[in-house]
Amino acid sequence: MLEAAAPGIVPVLPVVSAGAQHHAIEQAHVPAQVFAMGDGRGDGRWSDGELPVHPVSLEAFDIDATSVTNDDFARFVAATGYRTEAEVFGYSAVFHLAFTGTREDVLGRPPQTPWWLGVRGADWRHPGGPGSDVTRLGDHPVVHVSWNDAAAYCRWARRLLPTEAQWEAASRGGLDGARYPWGDELGGRDGEPGWRVNIWQGVFPTENTVEDGFLTSAPVRTFEPNSYGLWQTVGNVWEWCADVWAEDTYAIDQQRGTVHEPAGPTARSEDAVRVMRGGSYLCHDSYCNRYRNAARSSNTPDSSMGNVGFRTVASR
Repeated sequence: MLEAAAPGIVPVLPVVSAGAQHHAIEQAHVPAQVFAMGDGRGDGRWSDGELPVHPVSLEAFDIDATSVTNDDFARFVAATGYRTEAEVFGYSAVFHLAFTGTREDVLGRPPQTPWWLGVRGADWRHPGGPGSDVTRLGDHPVVHVSWNDAAAYCRWARRLLPTEAQWEAASRGGLDGARYPWGDELGGRDGEPGWRVNIWQGVFPTENTVEDGFLTSAPVRTFEPNSYGLWQTVGNVWEWCADVWAEDTYAIDQQRGTVHEPAGPTARSEDAVRVMRGGSYLCHDSYCNRYRNAARSSNTPDSSMGNVGFRTVASR
């Protein structure tokens, strides 16, 4: 059931994309608009480049109502024989409480983020490590996919990764300036107790009280969609965007006035760092409050981990 829209906003129900032979995910329509892009609430970190808030103009577009799921990705792999970079490399990053395997499977952990384990045999089919599988996770977002993997899926599906401007406009659901897809308050509807997003509760990174019901990912249609019909753009898993990352992207765009269809900096190499949006099930105010419409982060295009997926937009 869709949440009641804010005054002046007409909810748009998702529609099935016509002729989508490869890509069967339900589509949500985002109308043409000018919106204020960036963090107008003072929540962001200066190094994330969420400022200045600046006007952006977009044409209408269709976007996946959900993240790409394990079932969706499995169809791509079955049709193409594609191997993800995690499978080629033989390892990927797994959160320590989600790890399923033996001590010998742990190849190391970064000293600055020791809650991440480099796990041999972790990939999209084995999200917790070699002792796990996705048998019962078909409707969960696919993870352990790099930007390069997501781009390969898009080529097969005749789709595109969203620009981060498209992603933010879609996530906002017409609520210009709002902190979250449903408004400004984190709690339940109209101040009621409860969770509307899959993030960390408890003491990060050692104790998750799982008040929202999920230690790691949730099915893609958990909680409620926003007024455009998109499910879980914030929390759950990070989502890759098409753009090359730069901290000063918004400052440069603001100098140009209202920017039409911004696409971010030009990639100067295949290794250019890419934008991620939306936060994940590991986000917590004490560590990462990026489960917001305006939040930005980034990673190298060959990086994969257990809390990053993607959704796509229709090509024009």
